[in-house]
Amino acid sequence: MPLIPNSFRRAVVSATAAGLLIAPVTGCGTAGDAPEAPARTASHAPRSPEAVKAPAPTRLTVPSLGIDTALMRLGLNEDGTVEVPPAEKGMTAGWYAGGAVPGEPGAAVLIGHNDTRFGKAVFHDLRSVAEGAEIVVSDGAGGESRFTVTGRETVDKDAFPTEKVYGATGERVLRLVTCDGAFDAEGHPVDNLIVYATLR
Repeated sequence: MPLIPNSFRRAVVSATAAGLLIAPVTGCGTAGDAPEAPARTASHAPRSPEAVKAPAPTRLTVPSLGIDTALMRLGLNEDGTVEVPPAEKGMTAGWYAGGAVPGEPGAAVLIGHNDTRFGKAVFHDLRSVAEGAEIVVSDGAGGESRFTVTGRETVDKDAFPTEKVYGATGERVLRLVTCDGAFDAEGHPVDNLIVYATLR
C-alpha cells in the first residue's frame, strides 16, 4: 500500500478580487506527466523582461539534509491543478514554471514528494530543515542562487495558504512544498509542509 496517494490531491482553484484563477498545490502523489503549461495568474509576481530571460533552474541542494536533486519543469494539468513529478521520479523535485525563476523577484516554488509507492522520496526529510539552513538552486548557465530558510509550517490541505505561497511579491523568495501529516481514510496525507526561504 503506497504511503502517498496515486496523484496529488486536487488543487484548490479560487478566484481573486480581480476574478482571475489561482491554483495552489494541495497534495502529494504520483501524477503522470502532463502538458507543461506555465501559469500566468493573479497570484504570481509580474515578470520583468530580465526575469523572463533568466535561465531555468536545473538543480536543488539542501546541504544540511543531504538533498541533491535535478529539477524538472512543472506546469498545470488540463484541470488547472499544479503538476507534480511522476512517482517513478520520486527522488527528483520540480520547479513550478508559472511562478518566478529562483533568484529573480517573486515567489519561486519547488515541489517534491515525501514518499511514493516506490518508497522514500526527495523531500522525505524536509520537515527536519532548520531555520537558517542554506538552500542552493543552480541553473543551466552555471549560476547559483543561495537562500536562507526563514521558517516552515504544516497546513491542512483544505486551508492551503495560496497567497502566502504563490502571491505576488517584489522580494526574491523560495518555497518548497511537499506532503506531511496523518493519512485520511483513502490513504492520502491530509497536510502540506511548506518551507519558506529568502535570497541571501
